[in-house]
Amino acid sequence: MWGYVNLNFFIIFTTSQGVYPFSTRKCSETYLFHTYFKQTPCFFFLPQMYNTIFFLILIIPLSGYLLEQFLIHLNNKMWSDKLPEKLEGICPEEEYRKSQLYDRDNKKLSFWSSTFNLAIILLMIIAGGFSFVDDIARSFSLNLVIIALIFFIIIGFASEIINIPFSWYDTFVIEKKYGFNTMTGRTFVTDYFKSWLIALIIGMPVLGLLTWFYYRAGAGFWFYAWGLVTALSVFINFFYSELIVPLFNKQTPLPEGSLRDKIEEFADRAGFTLKNIYFIDGSRRSTKSNAYFSGFGKKKRIVLYDTLLKEFTEEEIVAILAHEIGHYKKKHVLVNLVLSVLVTGFMLFLFSLVVDNPKLSQALGAEESSFHLGLIVFGILYSPLSLIIGLITNIISRRNEFAADRFVKDNYDSRILGGALRKLSVKNLTNMMPHPLYVFFHYSHPPLLQRLERLE
Repeated sequence: MWGYVNLNFFIIFTTSQGVYPFSTRKCSETYLFHTYFKQTPCFFFLPQMYNTIFFLILIIPLSGYLLEQFLIHLNNKMWSDKLPEKLEGICPEEEYRKSQLYDRDNKKLSFWSSTFNLAIILLMIIAGGFSFVDDIARSFSLNLVIIALIFFIIIGFASEIINIPFSWYDTFVIEKKYGFNTMTGRTFVTDYFKSWLIALIIGMPVLGLLTWFYYRAGAGFWFYAWGLVTALSVFINFFYSELIVPLFNKQTPLPEGSLRDKIEEFADRAGFTLKNIYFIDGSRRSTKSNAYFSGFGKKKRIVLYDTLLKEFTEEEIVAILAHEIGHYKKKHVLVNLVLSVLVTGFMLFLFSLVVDNPKLSQALGAEESSFHLGLIVFGILYSPLSLIIGLITNIISRRNEFAADRFVKDNYDSRILGGALRKLSVKNLTNMMPHPLYVFFHYSHPPLLQRLERLE
């Protein structure tokens, strides 16, 4: 008979008198076999675990997964064996077929990745895995902040380990198969270590402070947490290109020449002060092209991928950057930052209303309420509302993209931008015929055909 399954050791616990799924005795006192954590209470099913929240945190991830699979199914139905009439003159038939294969390979990987991750989450909830990790964290310290940090380190590290194989397959199988990947195994590994280092240097102190705010200020912690997250968001927006990007890419000022002159000339004509123009070695990792702006005020910076410089004309590059300048001129970047701050404050406020509810931790099989377990449960419960907020922000984002395109149409040349968008979509094997419902749920940018129609 089955008592419970220990996720770390896959040991089945039984007794001569049968199964005691609701026992509160120690492993060494109750079971025939026990783990190495003899002094740590076992994680198994408690009566109070089966509350409404327990079933909600099972239903919500499963519902989200099923919704995503339905959207993917609709999207796949948009493919055809022949080049659609709407794409004639935009995408060569061979590239269209290649984009279908690329999309299908990515969707297959996404299916296995999301299915496996869903199974792990459900198993962790049902088998009391989060409670077990909480017990491990408590075995190291009595300090509540340190317990929370150890808990998040274990969960975060385990999550990364689980998903590394999927990331590796994506990079070195799919991306390589379609001619995109240029990354070496060494770069892949060092990127992961650098990301973990950033998470430890920035993420852990922030999580530690959030936890400390809660245990010091109680439910009112949300206001202090909001201030901290806001300050961090503003700081990252200002200094991302100066502090984070150099860890992964080499940035070089764009040398004097025709392209720089054309960019600065347009920026001056548009009333946009710009002196920091850089290019980075994006070709170290991928052949895909990109460009972005970062920072505010004197920290504004244009960053061009070297692949963009190699494969696009100077006029096309200026058109792409004119689109980004349009976002700045129309205050989209500032408004997005403000909206992000407001949504974060709203989320933290909602969390403060329920964080003290012991049923959150009980739903994960824990007898003792805690900030970190409450955060895990709230993150799942909040996801439907997060989806709704995401839909709204996607609608706003798509409108902003049209507005930035109009800025190019009014101030530069819409035909050049249209040509650049076509080239980007074909080169990157973008899905040019997505299902409208898939676009509604997922796209922050309008599909190519809609943008080209508005640019005419």
